[in-house]
Amino acid sequence: MTEPADTPRTALEQIFSGQARVCRNMGSPFSAAVLEVMLDDLKAGGVFAEVLAPFADLDLQGQIDAATPIRPLGWAHDLALSGAAPPLAALYPPHVTEADPQALAAVLIPLARARRAELAAFIASPPQTNEVRRTLCLLGGFTTVAAETGLPLRCLEIGASAGLNLNWPAFHYDLGQAGDWGDPASPVRIDGAWSGPPPPLGPVEIVERRGCDLAPVDIRDPLQARRLRAYVWADQRDRLARIEGAIALARTTGLDLVQADAAAWVEAHVRPVPGTATVLYHSVMWQYMPAATQGRIEAHMAAMAAQATADAPLAWLSMEMVPGDALMAVTLRLWPKGGQRRLARVHPHGASVEWTGGA
Repeated sequence: MTEPADTPRTALEQIFSGQARVCRNMGSPFSAAVLEVMLDDLKAGGVFAEVLAPFADLDLQGQIDAATPIRPLGWAHDLALSGAAPPLAALYPPHVTEADPQALAAVLIPLARARRAELAAFIASPPQTNEVRRTLCLLGGFTTVAAETGLPLRCLEIGASAGLNLNWPAFHYDLGQAGDWGDPASPVRIDGAWSGPPPPLGPVEIVERRGCDLAPVDIRDPLQARRLRAYVWADQRDRLARIEGAIALARTTGLDLVQADAAAWVEAHVRPVPGTATVLYHSVMWQYMPAATQGRIEAHMAAMAAQATADAPLAWLSMEMVPGDALMAVTLRLWPKGGQRRLARVHPHGASVEWTGGA
């Protein structure tokens, strides 16, 4: 039996087809349509096949790790946001509510050819995202540590991107029937479909907030801030509104964010400090680090866990992928007491939280 003509044949084609399905299933039919336009051009050996040649030899897992389709998807949105291509911008939300694949192809493919060098340069760098809604599930981890230790928190984030989630204490959270937390006047309002019991929602004292990233985004630079917005799917206006609010807040408050290798930074900064609970945290970044970097962090945390005391506890809070599960896991490790537990299963963008609290 022969393979249907429209069946993806290569790992590169498979990842574009798969990412289009993911976008559609996660409420972004517009992004799915843009990816399908690129996929058709890719199959035909067009400009997207040419610029994506450096990724062509990766297997499917390699494509996933590289987030290959997200790169040109971000480029197209960035170009629409830039004001440099009005015909493309006119085909993007908020100017339209539904994608017109034929019109997109007629405009996007020629633009990609004309701007091939710019496109190639854009996709050479890994995507940078800073999904602030992920703090909805992380909030429960922070408040759990505060409630169980009774101490103020040192909050240390790796893979912090633009550092927007360092400002999580300044957001307002609506957990539906589970309650709310934070400043009602905050410009960043975080909500989501919360199921299960509420986490501890008492006050949390923060004495330190800092983070690192291998290639941090400087939101003071308009081009870098626009690139960050570009990786938000264009038809998900609520996500764009949240990131706009978070950027504005961070420009006002400032951020303690540095460029650093995650392992070296953890080794330098993450250790028990008397009178505080030290929390290392991260979201949707662990998979992108080399195994050697992961190993160094794990070894350091094990060494520091052995030094943790009731007066100087240590926590490791993460929101990361689980093999074979479409949802992600929020995991908390707390030393010297508290062990390791899965607090929740969550939507990759934070839109839903299935909270158990480790029960």
